[in-house]
Amino acid sequence: MTLKFWRKDKKTGPKSFVREWSDAIIFAVIAATLIRWTTVEAFVVPTASMENTVLVGDYLFVSKFHYGTRTTRTPLQIPLTHQKIWGTEIPSYLPWIKLPSYRLPGISEVKREDVVVFNIPPKSLSNGIDYPIDLKTYYVKRCVGIPGDLLEIKSGQLIVNGQPISNHEEMKFSYLVSAKDEINKRNLIKLGLDSDDYYFLGRSPDKNAIYKMLLTKEQIKELKSVPYIISVQEDYTKREIPDNGIFPIAKSNQWTGDNYGAIVIPKVGMEIIVNDSTLAFYEEIIVKYENNENVVIEGDALSIDGKAISNYTFKQDYYFMMGDNRHNSLDSRYWGFVPENHIVGKALFIWMSLDNEADILHKIRWNRIFSLVE
Repeated sequence: MTLKFWRKDKKTGPKSFVREWSDAIIFAVIAATLIRWTTVEAFVVPTASMENTVLVGDYLFVSKFHYGTRTTRTPLQIPLTHQKIWGTEIPSYLPWIKLPSYRLPGISEVKREDVVVFNIPPKSLSNGIDYPIDLKTYYVKRCVGIPGDLLEIKSGQLIVNGQPISNHEEMKFSYLVSAKDEINKRNLIKLGLDSDDYYFLGRSPDKNAIYKMLLTKEQIKELKSVPYIISVQEDYTKREIPDNGIFPIAKSNQWTGDNYGAIVIPKVGMEIIVNDSTLAFYEEIIVKYENNENVVIEGDALSIDGKAISNYTFKQDYYFMMGDNRHNSLDSRYWGFVPENHIVGKALFIWMSLDNEADILHKIRWNRIFSLVE
């Protein structure tokens, strides 16, 4: 016997035009949010720090499943936004709920030489706001050091674990260029230089025009072949003048971006003896990124939750990131290590590239579309 509860049947008619479109939009937003969170996300490159590997105006597809998708820490946020509501200064999230974050299994680990998108650790580089980890400003750099590596730079040459690392063909360095006269912008464009690649410094005592230029090996050859160029020399200021902005601050009067280290990149499970020397390197991450409570550092002494610590064991992996435009990159040499829980994903390929300095007919860089990021 079949029992039927009494109910009044409702006749359902066709959906209205507005209802159909609203349902479609809601479905599209949910689908796009899930794809963006779990698999791939699109990013646009705003600065020249990775030229010529990626250029300003390149639109990247970044894989999140390569290194494993992070679960969100901040669930109360407007879908498809980051930090602020589009075109406003209004925050796009509410910090009322903060969840623990986990990383799902990935298909690979972060490898040396990978081009990686990550959330920049210092809040000073996220508009001075202490955002949750998943809402910090995105950076894209090349991973040059993985957990446990011994890294140093000598006269601009990167050395990891005692072995020199070969430079990519598209990598840029700073040079001082002397020309017979100021170079016409049209000629600079022909040489493949945009406004981020050159700076007019003035004239020498013999009236030659002096430029600082950020150049690849190929651009150096081309410049030297041009009749109005007198000389192209390495920018000595990058190697001989100490950099007060270097990381860690304790080494800022000795190290430069071209003569840096040696420094050991922390690895989960790695143990250090706590003293003045080790705290100079690792104080910041012990305090800010290791999820320790009540950390007190006084001189060469460390205490956590009121307990004196003589040996400290790191709780997560860290990475060292640098831009391929080595003399125009704010990277780990200046703000330190990238914690594993700040890693977003691996840059895969360029799906669109727009040259903001070109005229309307040459705005799209067709030769870069669907090119792999290597």
